[in-house]
Amino acid sequence: MLQAAIISKPQKPELAGVLRDLLEWLDAHNYGYLLDPDSAAYIDAPNPIERADLPRHKPNLVIVLGGDGTLLAAARAFAHTPTPILGVNLGSLGFLTEIPLSDLYSTLQAWCDNCADIELRIMMHTELHREGKLLQEWDALNDIVVAKGAIARMADFTVEIDQQFVATMRADGIIIATPTGSTAYNLAADGPIVMPSVNALVVTPICPHLLTIRPIVVPGDSTISIRVEGVPSQTYLTVDGQVSVELLLNDTVSCCRSEYSVRLLRPRPNGLFNVLRSKLKWGER
Repeated sequence: MLQAAIISKPQKPELAGVLRDLLEWLDAHNYGYLLDPDSAAYIDAPNPIERADLPRHKPNLVIVLGGDGTLLAAARAFAHTPTPILGVNLGSLGFLTEIPLSDLYSTLQAWCDNCADIELRIMMHTELHREGKLLQEWDALNDIVVAKGAIARMADFTVEIDQQFVATMRADGIIIATPTGSTAYNLAADGPIVMPSVNALVVTPICPHLLTIRPIVVPGDSTISIRVEGVPSQTYLTVDGQVSVELLLNDTVSCCRSEYSVRLLRPRPNGLFNVLRSKLKWGER
């Protein structure tokens, strides 16, 4: 029997009804299902499975009910698998979870009929080195951010690309984004929008002291390093806005394209411009 893993956003009471209807549809179409703890809690279902353990059950499809944050968490959990992810937007913006709830069942039917499009999104591999040793590593779908803490004082970050010195940037922080993440924090920091199909990474300073310091688009096979030169207080590395690690002076964050990709289920190819028009009101006067 085919199986779908369901991952839900917490604290969304309306999901109780949505989940009951979805499970009925899956039953009627001979699909089994696996529920994460948040999904199971809405309908008092037994035997939930932790998100990190869902890939071990090898579901054929992941259905994410929530916003972009919920999808980012699901993407990292399933990054090492070929399982496609269907993101249903129940959040406030929904660049990644672009499918509205009203299109859930038509998209599922397209998947069953082998008519849906699978869109590959590159991920970024990030390593944190301290005193010359690898401390931790992650794969991110959107971005990593190296930024100062609460005190309103800029920090100094040395940036290298492929071991070539770029600059020591005095700024609130540095964003390194994938094309997928270019419409997230990068966009808010005046970085460029990059189409998902482009093999590239974006380096964007956050509120740099010098206006001549601008965002840089680099080839996807580049290695970008950020070294913390000055720490005014509590400088952090954040991965996809969900994982945070405090940095120390001389810590180095290294980023490159990951060997893994995320497979997003789409009812039609390349909906980026549809999203930009509907979410950012492109072209409206």
